[in-house]
Amino acid sequence: MLPQRLDSSLAYDIAKAMIDGFNRHYRLFRAESARAKHRFETADWVGQQRAQRERIEFYDMRVKECVTRLEREFRASQQPMEVWQQVKLLYIGMLVDHRQPELAETFFNSVTTKILHRSYFQNDFIFVRPAISTEYIELEDPHSHTTYRCYYPQRLDDLQPTLQRMVEDFGLRVPFEDLARDIGYVHDAMLPLFDHRRLRANFQIQVLDSLFYRNKGAYAVGKLINGFQELPFALPILHNERGQLVIDALLHGEDDLLMVFSFARAYFMVDMEVPSAYVQFLRSMMPRKPRAEFYNALGLAKQGKTLFYRDFLYHLRHSTDQFRIAPGIKGMVMLVFDLPSFPFVFKVIKDYFPPQKDTTREQIRAKYQLDKHPDRVGRMADTLEFSNVGFPRARFSDELIEELLRHAPSQVEIGDRDGDGTTEVILKHVYIERRMIPLNIYLQECFDTLQKDPGNTAVRQQLEHAVIEYGNAIKDLIAANIFPGDMLWKNFGITRHGKVVFYDYDEIEYLTDCNFRRVPLPRDEDDEMSGEVWYSVGPRDVFPETFGPFLLGNPMVREIFMRHHADLLDPAYWQAHKERILAGHVHDVFPYERERRFSAQRRVPLSPTAEAAA
Repeated sequence: MLPQRLDSSLAYDIAKAMIDGFNRHYRLFRAESARAKHRFETADWVGQQRAQRERIEFYDMRVKECVTRLEREFRASQQPMEVWQQVKLLYIGMLVDHRQPELAETFFNSVTTKILHRSYFQNDFIFVRPAISTEYIELEDPHSHTTYRCYYPQRLDDLQPTLQRMVEDFGLRVPFEDLARDIGYVHDAMLPLFDHRRLRANFQIQVLDSLFYRNKGAYAVGKLINGFQELPFALPILHNERGQLVIDALLHGEDDLLMVFSFARAYFMVDMEVPSAYVQFLRSMMPRKPRAEFYNALGLAKQGKTLFYRDFLYHLRHSTDQFRIAPGIKGMVMLVFDLPSFPFVFKVIKDYFPPQKDTTREQIRAKYQLDKHPDRVGRMADTLEFSNVGFPRARFSDELIEELLRHAPSQVEIGDRDGDGTTEVILKHVYIERRMIPLNIYLQECFDTLQKDPGNTAVRQQLEHAVIEYGNAIKDLIAANIFPGDMLWKNFGITRHGKVVFYDYDEIEYLTDCNFRRVPLPRDEDDEMSGEVWYSVGPRDVFPETFGPFLLGNPMVREIFMRHHADLLDPAYWQAHKERILAGHVHDVFPYERERRFSAQRRVPLSPTAEAAA
């Protein structure tokens, strides 16, 4: 309800303390993101990873600080609802000229729910819908750079020098090996992609003002416009083996950029004063991608979570299908369900695990935090974590309710918690991930088709691609210091772009925490004939030679795997990577294929490691 008066000085002080708390958060977040430029220039890759990891924790730290201040100074949890109604309206007033109003609203939600102990999407005193528009927000300093810069080549001959000036304007303080040469590669690759025979009146290049930093690369992101044609592009900038800079490729079109901004990759470091303007620009190039995932990619995961939930509620209101147990092999740790019309799956930790799963709920939750790794290398699905989520009971199949009550009763409540006559299924803790085709199901579909039509070359190629991608996914995870643990096909999924992505994290470990061993030779005939393990096995011992019987039972799969990835069955391969990581080496893993790179045209290549890893 709208308060009749706005005269509470206490409400004003609470609102002001909350906006101060958010401003401190975003100031620190932005400063850490801006320092990525210096770390890139100095090739401080370990520092870049550390900063990415630490930045993820900023938000929760600032929320905790703000809650502590509000309780200490204002006894906020003891204030009546009349005060909180005024707090929200006063806070809205403070956001009218704010540069990050949508983020500040989410911060308000986070703080308020910690104090009032209510689920934010059920609370009348928080921002269920945005109150402040993010359209046409201008930078605070009118003399500073805008969100994106525009360049206007007058003739086709001007395009190449314009592209060079565009790159130089980023102000990188490391020399390029040969910028004119690389711009020539970009220019020649770009010309066939648009109608350059006739330049229209609006011919221009728009590029976002900040570079996008991740792993060991920096990306210039923009679009070329000519008449009704728009060509989205990204230019990856890397270091060569002599510490000089090179433009590594021209990535272009929506599909290329969707791979760069994939939900399976780590968050970028980007210096943004108006993040909503960056999201709007990026969405103009990738309209199929939800706004929530852009905020995630920019490191603003809480805002991504807020937008995701708003989209989910909207979808529920405009759909009628029922939640169901997700297709595929049921997991021993997670109960997984989905809504067929919604492209995500919901995962609840079970209350009880079989004996072979020696773990606890707390350990599993800690494992799932590893998916916020400094670089998920395009191989680890991002997860959203929610507490006390309410779903309409009418949308749940009876079979799913029975499954939840049997396997996770401690995580489920069914009732009318809001007193509005609507029965809900309330899940105390749930993970939400992008839905993919489980790799075991994908392979089985290939097997079934080939059994009926052995000469189907297209399906054989799909099968080979999936097996090769599976091995590539494991090798990319190794490069990111991740041991997947349970490497069964069912724990990997295949995306619409044909990428294989890992999504089951309950046995995940850092590679550097594992001991990779060879299977000892049998001591005698009894050992050799025994069906039991005759040698000691530590809690983090891994025997790569034993992977084969579990993974390669199908002859077609085995032949493809051994041709491309036999080294994954060799302990020495894993141990060598572990030692390099312990020595401080950071691998290069990029979101595009080797054949897209300009390196073949250069006289001075990237480092051998970069060539092998890309």
